[in-house]
Amino acid sequence: MQALTYQGTKDVRVENVPDPVLLANDDLILRVTATAICGSDLHIYRGKIPGMKDGDILGHEFMGIVEETGSAVTEVKRGDRVVIPFVIACGDCFYCNKTLFAACETTNPGCGAILNKKTATAGAGLFGYSHLYGGYSGGQAEYVRVPKANVGPFKVPDALSDDQVLFLSDILPTGYQAAVNAQVVPGSSVAIFGAGPVGYMAAASARLLGAEQIFMIDHHDYRLQFAQETYGVIPINFDQDDDPADTILKATNGHGVDATIDAVGFEAKGSGIETVLTTLKMEGSSGKALRQCMAATRRGGIVSVPGVYAGWIHGFLFGDAFEKGLTFKMGQTHVQRVLPELLDYIGNGKLKPEVIITHRMKLADAQRGYELFEQKQEDCRKVVLMP
Repeated sequence: MQALTYQGTKDVRVENVPDPVLLANDDLILRVTATAICGSDLHIYRGKIPGMKDGDILGHEFMGIVEETGSAVTEVKRGDRVVIPFVIACGDCFYCNKTLFAACETTNPGCGAILNKKTATAGAGLFGYSHLYGGYSGGQAEYVRVPKANVGPFKVPDALSDDQVLFLSDILPTGYQAAVNAQVVPGSSVAIFGAGPVGYMAAASARLLGAEQIFMIDHHDYRLQFAQETYGVIPINFDQDDDPADTILKATNGHGVDATIDAVGFEAKGSGIETVLTTLKMEGSSGKALRQCMAATRRGGIVSVPGVYAGWIHGFLFGDAFEKGLTFKMGQTHVQRVLPELLDYIGNGKLKPEVIITHRMKLADAQRGYELFEQKQEDCRKVVLMP
């Protein structure tokens, strides 16, 4: 089969690789019909994620048709059309029983990314996302092996197109969880840092939950313009406004917003010092976006973090968080928990995640898709690949 493989920093290639096979009796083999390039994939593409090996198959946003099932698979059958959550969960462990699927303690044979781990278990395995998270082959391929097939695969109706449901695999649940963690209710004010796909899904979810005022911060005018037209956000371009948090404070009578959402993560454009420290591996993540979130949030408010972070940050300003009484909610998305609810919202037209798609390409053109997305060429917002 053909699959997109990692070969090093900014070097991905579509190659012929062996077809996947069933390895456990609760596996299935999926024929991929649509797969997307995620912002998190760009962290890998830029060489920022440790634990990658040459030849690893990328991709954690995908869906398709069940081709083959193991003897213990009872929830889906051959021919079913399913979306696959990027989180691999067993459904039976201590954390899965609390519906904390991203914390599943049985599916990740890797070490995870916690530096001060001690004897704690690693979080769940992830598709196509480094051997820190299990080394599972991803879905930017013609076929993929899906473990724990009684827990992950989610059947979708034929009445809905691939474009409409594909993002149930990751970015829609991630944006929705970010808005729920931010405790958005009717009348809330929110600031979303990052006008990428997750930022868009957070804005759509915040509107769904009743947010009255949404600020969105980015430095690409075309992304901000789309968010303004589609979700009614108040755009702030940080290339033109070097202190968005202060602008937000002034616009909210000096209080700040009820909640902020950091949809940027560890590759936020930071100070010169932070750039040097991260280059020298003396800092794991830039703290610029987090500092702005903390400054823009009112006392007693919430900072919700769907953006990926790893390692340490030298400028976290924990004292500011304490003095303002902020609550932080963050982490990988418990995708399986929210899929039925989100499918209903898509079915009744309250959520239209497909509107962010700008590029549909063949899997064979995936390398060009990564370049477009990474370099923000052709006003690229989201790339969908079709094997």
